Amino acid sequence: MGEPLEQVEGAGPFVTRRTWRSPEGETVVWDSRPARKRGTLSVRSPGDTADRVSTADPGALRRLRRLNAVASGAFVIGGALFAVGAAVSQFGSGDPLVSAWVYLVGGVFFSTGGYVSVLQVLNAPRHTPDGGSLVTAGWRWWGYEPMRVDWLSMFVLFTGTLVFGVNLLDSFLEGLTVRQVNRLIWTPDVIGCVLFLVSGHLGFAEICHRPWPCVRSRSLGWWVVAVNQLGSILFMVSALAAYTRPATGSLVNVGIANWATLTGALCFSVGGVLQLFERP
Repeated sequence: MGEPLEQVEGAGPFVTRRTWRSPEGETVVWDSRPARKRGTLSVRSPGDTADRVSTADPGALRRLRRLNAVASGAFVIGGALFAVGAAVSQFGSGDPLVSAWVYLVGGVFFSTGGYVSVLQVLNAPRHTPDGGSLVTAGWRWWGYEPMRVDWLSMFVLFTGTLVFGVNLLDSFLEGLTVRQVNRLIWTPDVIGCVLFLVSGHLGFAEICHRPWPCVRSRSLGWWVVAVNQLGSILFMVSALAAYTRPATGSLVNVGIANWATLTGALCFSVGGVLQLFERP
C-alpha cells in the first residue's frame, strides 16, 4: 500500500488533482484532464528536479485516441455546418428551410460529439487507490457520476446539444404565433446556450483546480476550453439577438444573430481541431 494521501485540490466538492507519496518515495500526481485525455500521471523520484510521465496501458491509449478523434471530428463538422447555415441565412436566398436543414445536420454532429465526450470520461483510465498507476475498466456506454467535474461538464454539454435539437426541430414548424415562436424555438435556444456556458465553466474548474477561470496559455487543454467557451458566449449573443419582439413580430437584430452564430460555430470548429491534438 502507498503512503497516505498528501494533497487534494479541486473546485468546491469536485476533486481535480491528487498527490500521493509512493512506497518508493516517489511523488505521484493525478491531474483530472491529462489523466482522462492523455492517460498520464506525473511522477517525480526523490532527488529529481523534473517530473516524468507514467502512462496507462496501450489498449487504454488506443481507446482514448479513437474516442478523441470521433469527438473532435464531430465538433469540427458540426461547427462548420452551423457556420454555413448562418452564412446562408445572412447572404443566401432567404429561404429559412435551407438554413434549418443545414443547422439540423450540424446539430446531429454536435450531439454526437457531446455523447462521445461523455464516453471519453466514462472509459478513461482511473487512478488506483495508492496513486501508483492508471487502470482501465471495461467498456461502458453510460454511467452516472455527478461528483466528477469532468463527467458533469460533458453531461451538461451533451444535454445542451439535445436541447438545441428541440430548437432545431421546432424551427420547421409553420404558422406559429410570435408567442409560440419564442416558447418553442427561442426558449430552447437560450437554455442550450446556458448549458454550454455552464459546461465550459466546469471545464475551467477542472483545469484551474478552483471554482473560477484562470489563464494557462501553455496548456492545450486550456485553449480547447477557452475557445469553446468563447463560442458559447457568441451563441448566447446570437440567441438574445434572435428574440422575436411581440409588438412587431421581428427579431431584435437579424445581423447580430447570424454573425454571432457564424463566429461562434467557427470557434467550436477550431476547438475541435485543437482537441484533435490533445490525445495520447
